[in-house]
Amino acid sequence: MKKTLLTALAAVLSLSVMGADLYVSQTTGKKKGPGTKDAPFKTIYDAVKKARPGDTIFIAGGNYTGKMGVSEIIIDKPVALVGSFAPDFSARDVARYPTLIQPVNAKNDTKGIGLLTLKLPKGPGPDMVIDGLVIDQSYMNSYHDIKGKPEGVETGMWLEPPAKGSKDKFASAKSYSIYSETAGRYEGNIIIRNCVIANSGNFGINISLFKGTVKILNNVFVACRMESCEVSCSSAQPAVECEFAYNTVLFTWSRTPEFTDMGYGFRCLSKVASNIHHNIFGLNIFSGVGNDKGDPKSKKIKLDNNVFFLNKRSDVTAVKSPNIIHLNVDAEEFEDMGDFPGMESCEGNVALKDPAAFKDIINQAYLTAFLNASYSEKTDYDENSPANIFRSAMGMNKVGKIQTKVSMYGNRYPLAETYKLFGAYKDYGAQEVK
Repeated sequence: MKKTLLTALAAVLSLSVMGADLYVSQTTGKKKGPGTKDAPFKTIYDAVKKARPGDTIFIAGGNYTGKMGVSEIIIDKPVALVGSFAPDFSARDVARYPTLIQPVNAKNDTKGIGLLTLKLPKGPGPDMVIDGLVIDQSYMNSYHDIKGKPEGVETGMWLEPPAKGSKDKFASAKSYSIYSETAGRYEGNIIIRNCVIANSGNFGINISLFKGTVKILNNVFVACRMESCEVSCSSAQPAVECEFAYNTVLFTWSRTPEFTDMGYGFRCLSKVASNIHHNIFGLNIFSGVGNDKGDPKSKKIKLDNNVFFLNKRSDVTAVKSPNIIHLNVDAEEFEDMGDFPGMESCEGNVALKDPAAFKDIINQAYLTAFLNASYSEKTDYDENSPANIFRSAMGMNKVGKIQTKVSMYGNRYPLAETYKLFGAYKDYGAQEVK
């Protein structure tokens, strides 16, 4: 009897580890599923509601929303979301059958802190996987009608709320594309791979984990604002490892149109051991990799075998107490980073040797405008103007006018052209999705 019970228990545990397969199709699915390949669910929300931890949810191409059409999709249990399948699930192609999370501006009143928000339960659990999703905020953002609109670029400049374009119902949403709660206490692995993260009004990926490993592999990040990716540890002690590898990270914009701060491809934080390798970091406003925040003594960073090019401020920022220094891979002092606190290795990083590799891959109009991007101010102050004479007589401060000019800032990058970046550069950056 004891042996029989043990055998039955082993079988149940085996099934729970393997997990079940569920299917979602916006075009052929129904709300009540039952979630088979022949009768899929219609929404990701309905599949997640039925799923158990460890299940795999296969998602056909389409544009998906959260519960009752809201912009935010909440994932409250660790499952595998595998997207970009043909309607009958016979083939997978991110460019041809993209599983889109692409809300529109008219839905910004339903926005959450993230478009794909992980609210995972406390304690250990199976892997949380996000594979082959395309998350694009370009139609959720608000852009100026004419200001900061270079020739050939689809939109004017990105608008900081509360400003909004004349055709928009709401201001930009400023949501993260993929977000996990800072207060979360999940202890497991989070894996994000083969995804496109584009035109984020806030960070592209902002992951906080209590304990475990975060793997961010083979993704394309384009035109995110402030940071393309950040991984933090919510435990009191260093308890998170992060592998950031084979990603292509381009055009990360600054926090404001003045280009004065932020604009990082990947930022290293305290209490996280970061292994950063075989990525392409190019055309980011501030730097490709930021190692200038948090306690360097609580970090363990490996920065090896990456390609850097045309990052506006520097390829890497680092703290050399008490100052932030800016380093480029083609400068002699770059290899000295290996001596900085928290740096375990810094080898094999190179500047792009063959820019022609991206010819007809990177949008030409966007690239040209970005390379020439500028911000300027002009002050118009006349202390003897009638208005200022009156203000002075009334005991008020005299004032002037400041006119600002922005050539480009956070403009929409065409999503269709992000798919070209998969496999654009052999052995570095995002490779073809198989």
